[in-house]
Amino acid sequence: QVQLVESGGGLVQAGGSLRLSCAASGRAFSSYYMGWFRQAPGKEREFVAAIKWSGGNAYYADSVKVRFTISRDVANNTVYLQMSSLKPEDTAVYYCAADILGRGIPITRPGRYDLWGQGTQVTVSS
Repeated sequence: QVQLVESGGGLVQAGGSLRLSCAASGRAFSSYYMGWFRQAPGKEREFVAAIKWSGGNAYYADSVKVRFTISRDVANNTVYLQMSSLKPEDTAVYYCAADILGRGIPITRPGRYDLWGQGTQVTVSS
């Protein structure tokens, strides 16, 4: 099966920047949307951003609009999350996800997605 391999997490000071990457590998990869979610200890998994693979339309949670940018490299089956002006409340494990089946539920819901990465820790210090 296809695997999603994430990288780019780490420790950064408030106001700093990080870029997360998620590369899809394996045969017959196909996705309608790619998404980023995050989860802090004791909290629900939260939608961050999503991008339509065909055309590149982007969608963001209100909490990250302007500060974060999602993009994709079609040739390399890779999605990115560029994060700037980071705040301590951005601290979480970040997961990328692939919408392979195109279920008829909102792209902001985890249940829309069929394949998930392993997660990468982002810690923002103050």
